[in-house]
Amino acid sequence: MEAFKEIKVAVTGAAGQIGYALLFRIASGEMFGLGTRVHLQLLDLSQQLSILKGVMMELDDCAFPLLASVIGTDDPHVAFHDADWALLVGSVPRKAGMERSDLLKINGKIFIKQGRALSEVAMSTCRVLVTGNPCNTNAYIAKSVCSNIPDENFYALTMLDQNRAVAQLAEKAHVPVSAVKNLAIWGNHSATQFPDFYHTTINGVPATDVIIDEEWLQNTFISKVQKRGAEIIQARGLSSAASAANAIVQTVQHLCIPTPENEFFSVAVSSEGSYGVDKGLLFSFPVRFDGGKLLVPININHNNFSLEKIKTTLEELHREKNFVQSMINAG
Repeated sequence: MEAFKEIKVAVTGAAGQIGYALLFRIASGEMFGLGTRVHLQLLDLSQQLSILKGVMMELDDCAFPLLASVIGTDDPHVAFHDADWALLVGSVPRKAGMERSDLLKINGKIFIKQGRALSEVAMSTCRVLVTGNPCNTNAYIAKSVCSNIPDENFYALTMLDQNRAVAQLAEKAHVPVSAVKNLAIWGNHSATQFPDFYHTTINGVPATDVIIDEEWLQNTFISKVQKRGAEIIQARGLSSAASAANAIVQTVQHLCIPTPENEFFSVAVSSEGSYGVDKGLLFSFPVRFDGGKLLVPININHNNFSLEKIKTTLEELHREKNFVQSMINAG
């Protein structure tokens, strides 16, 4: 009988809503497969530890055969020790009246601390997926202060945006979501992101040949995807949790299993200079996993409309990078 693989997974913000929706899916084997035993290393704020204890009790009560161990802590050095994966979910949420720069300033300090801890105690092969917003720039911050983990092992979540865009196109075209392929998110996980419908297919046909309404695609569709998070907050009074957790599970799966031929998926990665994006910037591209490394397709041609959208989201990331650079340098 083949031995189980063992993996250590650190999750920050583990007592929060996304954490609660995520942990049981990891522990059940959904994220890493039924041949992998998981050690969960859960991090949250000191004042959240009593809630985290209750979550851990529920994990025990599920009696998951693949859950090898669980620890809960408020110390990132404990949570990240020998971690193979670090899912950085926790961050301070944006509140009413708060500017994006305020959020960057607060969360910048958190991700400097966590990036240093990862560098000191995580495995050098650790892979780091940032969900806490603003996730592209938070991932950039953590990467910048983490010398022991390669840049290419840092990612920021844009699968949630991809899923939102796929659902909107499927609804408009009156097809199942499985019919929509190769919907890429370019740029920042923010209201400037560009969901690229021009290279999307629906039942193997270009989406623009199925949805003959370019005005809707260029305006209503893009706006809907960009503002979906805010729409959910307005409707339920809380930010996306289950859908974010689902996107985390899917992203890790995509980063571990070779991508089917002629397909790609969305995740923000440390740019190597493709498509005019500055080297080292965390930018969402369409990517493929070949079983060994991530590949950004180089044969995607953009029209003027798409180029302008990509330019806008890139400029926003420039501004965010410039804003946090002094914190990184001081740290």
